[in-house]
Amino acid sequence: MHNPQLNSNGELQHLLTIEGLPKSIINHILDTASSFVGISDREVKKVPLMRGKSVFNLFFENSTRTRTTFEIASKRLSADVINLNIAASSTTKGESLLDTIDNLSAMHADMFVVRHSQSGAPYLIAKHLNESKQHHVHVVNAGDGRHAHPTQGLLDMYTIRHYKRDFTNLRVAIVGDILHSRVARSDIHALTTLGVPEVRAIGPHTLLPGGLEQMGVRVFTDMEEGLKDVDVIIMLRLQNERMSGALLPSAGEYFKSYGLTPERLALARPDAIVMHPGPINRGVEIDSKVADGKQAVILPQVTFGIAVRMAVMSILAGSHA
Repeated sequence: MHNPQLNSNGELQHLLTIEGLPKSIINHILDTASSFVGISDREVKKVPLMRGKSVFNLFFENSTRTRTTFEIASKRLSADVINLNIAASSTTKGESLLDTIDNLSAMHADMFVVRHSQSGAPYLIAKHLNESKQHHVHVVNAGDGRHAHPTQGLLDMYTIRHYKRDFTNLRVAIVGDILHSRVARSDIHALTTLGVPEVRAIGPHTLLPGGLEQMGVRVFTDMEEGLKDVDVIIMLRLQNERMSGALLPSAGEYFKSYGLTPERLALARPDAIVMHPGPINRGVEIDSKVADGKQAVILPQVTFGIAVRMAVMSILAGSHA
């Protein structure tokens, strides 16, 4: 089946999901990002790779952090950035998603960065652009529903590669609300594609989706058992609405069983790193001592995220129909 993310030459045309993305393309993105890491430092000048291009940030769902990093990345590439608060504009007037896209395309958009609460919305946009022969316009999925968050998955892989060098001898644990997490899905696809021999999912039964074993993941409901001898711990954010729902007794109870404390971290390898997509809930999924401790790489993740998003956008902008 044709991969909707790739053009006829096998180059990246859109970034919609990590699932099914060839290992060579993931590595190409990570390698490109490493050349941008220095540019993420203030004093380095911008690069002109996207000068004259227009990037539209279409956020149908709030996310200050992701939108800001995409905006910074676009500006470092010398692109023109237009932020649209869609919730307050066209869709409230009853305009359909694709009408909005057509109108913005008519304003010479080159790239749409899309975040949407509905799984599949970025696919719909990419398909529409391809069908209407607008091959010069690229779509980046900045998070869709429970489905995927590919740039977060890629920046997580960049972070792991930075600290651990090689993927082929790691044990990686993903902890928390895996059922509702698009980050977890993207991370699992990326880790397995890059050859990580053991990926673990740790969480309560109510927050673990079915089918993890078929994805090559070992499932643990006991935090202590699951953390034993791991090299990387990826903590997931617990959404507030889950805490008040039927899936969990309370935030306090959750922390008691699944919060990452210094004692639990000690069960992992001594050089294990602790990651989190942010924003963190201190005292819910992670103890402040761990979040601020020397094994946490949560802030470097944010810095690497800018370089990874620069890499994705510059690769897309350089591909041809």
